[in-house]
Amino acid sequence: MPSSHRNTVSPQNARALGPADCTQCDAVCCRLTVVLQPEDNIPSHLATYQGGLRVMARDEDGWCVALDGARMNCGIYDSRPSVCRRFVMGGPYCNALREEYAEERTRGIELVLQ
Repeated sequence: MPSSHRNTVSPQNARALGPADCTQCDAVCCRLTVVLQPEDNIPSHLATYQGGLRVMARDEDGWCVALDGARMNCGIYDSRPSVCRRFVMGGPYCNALREEYAEERTRGIELVLQ
């Protein structure tokens, strides 16, 4: 994890961000690289290879191809990758990503996740 990611959210920013709600979020997590594990049963048309690793494919805007953009939820939720199952909405990593994204947006800097 890059050193810029923190595991806590400052009290001021936690209030500004509000509670995590995927339908109201910019879904920063859905733009992260998701490395697939051997036990993940993901259809091949949703996966690709990056740096020798099998990962979830992303569309031209950087969104996970499994994201249902109309409802802002995972289209393969019941069979989503193990790393996605461990990602806790409103957890420390989620909040750190949301805080970083919010800070970058207020400064007018586009956050590009790779």
